[in-house]
Amino acid sequence: YFLPACDAFITMSKKVEQDLRSFVADKPILQIRHPLYDNFGSPVAKDKAREHLGISSDTRVLLFFGFIRAYKGLDLLLKALPLIREQNILLVVAGEFYDEPAAYHRLINELGIENKVKLMADFIPSDQVRFYFSAADLVVQPYRNATQSGVTPLAYHFDKPMVVTNVGGLPDYVENEKTGLIAEPEPASLAQAINRFFEFGADRFSAQICEKKKELSWPVFIDQLLQLFYRLKK
Repeated sequence: YFLPACDAFITMSKKVEQDLRSFVADKPILQIRHPLYDNFGSPVAKDKAREHLGISSDTRVLLFFGFIRAYKGLDLLLKALPLIREQNILLVVAGEFYDEPAAYHRLINELGIENKVKLMADFIPSDQVRFYFSAADLVVQPYRNATQSGVTPLAYHFDKPMVVTNVGGLPDYVENEKTGLIAEPEPASLAQAINRFFEFGADRFSAQICEKKKELSWPVFIDQLLQLFYRLKK
């Protein structure tokens, strides 16, 4: 009922565009990248961010950020932790549970990784978001399925490389071994990608992340919207 009333459409991933094409055959569809989330403040120094969160300055920190739901694959990431070669590692889980927490606590205990996981499972106020991203070495999105994710442009804003899974629109935003790494949604592949990140070192990704941020800027986003608008007016 809704789609016939529209003159054109904007999607933010190939997956959504493909789904939309099954309903819309003859109207323009603009696939456009989700611009940077720059409304959570500027990055802070890593040591300062870790002090704020009570995290040791010499720890390698992985960040899982956002609501905890089954499709986001936190359990896959937990199962990957014992396979990561870096021993001094901490997974920070920052976000509210939308699943039953007991299953995750049980899995952590079964895997014996209590000392490698910091559960900060609560709503994260906007003024605190920058501390979590600034404290991290790597942002991990171990999703089982996805269209796209707002965590990706948020990570880019804070200059953080990512490991994302090869599902939905996530690989559209991350250039493998340039701005991050792409893994399959299963523990061994996630662990392999994280191991590879630590072999490379964060500096390998810095220049490419800087270039990607230009592509994801708000001026670029607005220019693409205007081009679509002017096409429709002709």
